[in-house]
Amino acid sequence: MTSARASLHAPDSRYAWWRLAATLLAMTLGSSAMYVVSVVLPAAQAEFGVARADASLPYTLLMVGFGVGGLLMGRLADRFGVATVLAIGAAGLGLGYAAAAHTGGITTFALVHGVLLGAFGSACTFAPLVADTALWFVKRRGIAVAICASGNYLAGAIWPPLVQWGIEHHGWRDTYTALGLVCGVGLALLVPLMRERPPALAAAGIALPMARDGARPFGLAPNAALTLLCIAGVACCVAMAMPQVHIVAYCGDLGFGAARGAEMLSLMLACGIASRLLSGAICDRIGGVRTLLLGSALQGLALLMFLPADSLVSLYVVSALFGLFQGGIVPSYAIIVREHFPAAVAGAKTGAVLMATLLGMALGGWMSGKVFDLTGSYHAAFVNGIVWNALNLSIAGFLWWRVAGARRRAVPA
Repeated sequence: MTSARASLHAPDSRYAWWRLAATLLAMTLGSSAMYVVSVVLPAAQAEFGVARADASLPYTLLMVGFGVGGLLMGRLADRFGVATVLAIGAAGLGLGYAAAAHTGGITTFALVHGVLLGAFGSACTFAPLVADTALWFVKRRGIAVAICASGNYLAGAIWPPLVQWGIEHHGWRDTYTALGLVCGVGLALLVPLMRERPPALAAAGIALPMARDGARPFGLAPNAALTLLCIAGVACCVAMAMPQVHIVAYCGDLGFGAARGAEMLSLMLACGIASRLLSGAICDRIGGVRTLLLGSALQGLALLMFLPADSLVSLYVVSALFGLFQGGIVPSYAIIVREHFPAAVAGAKTGAVLMATLLGMALGGWMSGKVFDLTGSYHAAFVNGIVWNALNLSIAGFLWWRVAGARRRAVPA
């Protein structure tokens, strides 16, 4: 610890749970930018007069900034504490939304999303908060991390319909200005509640979980194992981005209107909250790799179900199922790292894999728009997502096979 004084609270304490509640709220405010840009996409495309792929660029840069910024913010949190990082995030979100509201072109609009709203905004409230939560819990770490990560989807359930209403009644620029005030000030008010540093677990006599595979996760060289997890993270999130980024535009193309699409996105991400909590409990029972394998298989099934769905009712149903199926995928990577890598490097490895998932979301958001521009239809974009999901499923299956093989070899004949 770099703090001058040790924490006065123990892991899994009542304070830890109260802190988790504040963390959930901070994650909900900080993650807003991930979802409002999807809602504003049709309005921005029309105002700036650009193609669908170009209109997807703000989301792409935001996710790149989100991922890369997470590495920087994680290091700052380790050194100065998570409260300092949240203060940076409050400033980034407040200034970012205000600056975006006054841009005059898609390039500046996209850069503001990448730098202020991404790297110095949302990035401050994802990886640092997940890592901080893991340090405050031992017995209930899985469900605690799931609750923390659910704030990301809670943002997706709350903000899209509110932003859509704001766009319809006040325009997207005034809506962005209001978002800057609410999210920037709200996050700043939470900073004093997060000043306490995590407890010194070793000093408290609590043993940290050891990696099952020692220095060779999955029986592979550490860099090879990390590379596979990063590729899997990119692949699953390229597939995941297709419905999350383009469902509003897709509904508009089908003639149902952007408001129905915003409702579907909200429903999708609300169901994702339930999925994350359930997956957290499942992960504590069956482990991270099998949870990833289950989530990947179910996400692929949901993407297949989008292909024939072209009615309003069917799209609502499939959107809900997609949210229920895929919500636990990203948190499972953090658990996998804790299970299969030495504890001394778990933080760095988790940050790398989470960055890969965010880059996958960035690539998927842009790629789906590009496929639409080339084909004039989202059908091919869904197929593209299914192919990427198959890559993720194959890697998850390979890792599960390696783990299962190691367990069989460990059992005496």
